[in-house]
Amino acid sequence: MRDAYQVAKVRAAEAKLMALVPEGALMQRAAAGLASVAADLLRQEPGHLYGARVVLLVGTGDNGGDALYAGERLARRGAAVTAIQAGPRLHPGGAAALRAAGGRFVAVVPPRGPDDTRPDNTRPDARARYDAGRDARHAIGHADLIIDGLLGIGGKGGLREPFATLAQLAANSAGTTLAVDLPSGIDADTGEVDGPAVRADVTVTFGALKPGLLIDPGSGHAGVVELVDIGLAPYLDAPPVASAPQAADIANLLPRPPAESDKYRRGVLGLLAGSDRYTGAALLATGGAVHGGAGMIRLVTAQNAATGVRFVHPEVIITELPGETTARSKESGSSPAEGKLQFPDDIGRVQAWVAGPGMGTDAAALDRLAGVLATNLPVLVDADGLGLLASHRDLLPRPAPTLLTPHAGELSRLLGADPADVAARRLEHARRAADQFGACVLLKGSTTVVAPPHHLDPVLVNTTGTSWLATAGTGDVLAGLAGALLAQGLAAPQAAAAAAYLHGLAARIAAGKNGGGGEAPIGASDVVAALPAAFMAVAGGGNWA
Repeated sequence: MRDAYQVAKVRAAEAKLMALVPEGALMQRAAAGLASVAADLLRQEPGHLYGARVVLLVGTGDNGGDALYAGERLARRGAAVTAIQAGPRLHPGGAAALRAAGGRFVAVVPPRGPDDTRPDNTRPDARARYDAGRDARHAIGHADLIIDGLLGIGGKGGLREPFATLAQLAANSAGTTLAVDLPSGIDADTGEVDGPAVRADVTVTFGALKPGLLIDPGSGHAGVVELVDIGLAPYLDAPPVASAPQAADIANLLPRPPAESDKYRRGVLGLLAGSDRYTGAALLATGGAVHGGAGMIRLVTAQNAATGVRFVHPEVIITELPGETTARSKESGSSPAEGKLQFPDDIGRVQAWVAGPGMGTDAAALDRLAGVLATNLPVLVDADGLGLLASHRDLLPRPAPTLLTPHAGELSRLLGADPADVAARRLEHARRAADQFGACVLLKGSTTVVAPPHHLDPVLVNTTGTSWLATAGTGDVLAGLAGALLAQGLAAPQAAAAAAYLHGLAARIAAGKNGGGGEAPIGASDVVAALPAAFMAVAGGGNWA
């Protein structure tokens, strides 16, 4: 598990540790780890960094000091290091160390007016500002490595000048950008990005992960996150605010049937999905459920959808909805639809329900959703089910476990919020929905956030996946997979986290991301087909996050 802690908790742990070690020891530990990662990024053997062009973007805080001391270490190994001073002062010890190692300094400040950006301005101060800006642009544009030490973990809001311009110059440079602790401009506690921010290729964070490195949009600015141990772990006595499960964590969660198991003891999932219009939703959700480990799947759907599922998954028990189809015999694998179906009592014994993928939003669909939610069983609500909940919020909360699996647009309708604001403040809105509906909320996206129905437990964040998952039907697969895990007895947060991890990993496998070559576009059916390989990869160990 990769645990992330709020800034206040990290600060408190740092204070406890600093009281026990010599002054400056933590900064030297951080600088040593930062310099080591920087050297690796320059793709040089240790001791052979001579001539590498390194630019430090330096603010006034401790992150700037970390960057300066790391720059000193790189300069003493032969790198050409330029420190761009973006604030009114520098960390005195770090600046002195870099100067002694032969580092070069360029000070930049915001222009006072349009004339400061003109090369023909003859005022001495304006000319100096222009020259400094030109030198900074040249250094960043020709850098092999850019180290972002502009702001620390206490920074709030978007970057102001000259930081914003430096961040844009780094983004336009061909050099690799390495962030110190977290990219400047993102909120360390939430991952929110409220304006210009550095977009790093790699982030070296110290002592503990911060939630903003795991949760989008901040995680999208962080790139690959490397954690450097500076000795904080014994002093982080508060629980983490967010955790990212790793392969071993998921493997420990997954149920393993003992030798005496039968299909009922392995868990039976009721799946309310698909319609005559949306036949694929039933097939994809069923595919995710079949490969999720449950002992039996009972699908409730319309005739056209049932036909496709019966052909691909003959092991599924199907109840065709009355009024949409003629009755089929029991020998065909369906229960008869003659007379009025007493839903959900006539479906048979189940341990959990999934309701929503492609089921429609008419009055009959609402009645079936209400019937499922009236049971004392765990229920996952997805897709059309979420649309119905948005119009009938009185259906929640309920006493039994509930898992909601919206994307940002669906969550915005549930909450009556702006979709862009939900996407920008994912942690805040997932928690808000969990509190409001008394449910576990799995907010889908480039990083999936799982918010338990209370704040006592950490938010779980999934980091597997690929952008190729943004295609029709993959959410249906995830719903079926998570539902199968619910039916096997996992609590809603654990079922959600395990399903998201396996779903993302299956997408990577299908796209070829972990095969050493390039990636290929995939469809939802490819994710279903790759689920067995994802389960085997998790069971075999290795870090796929």
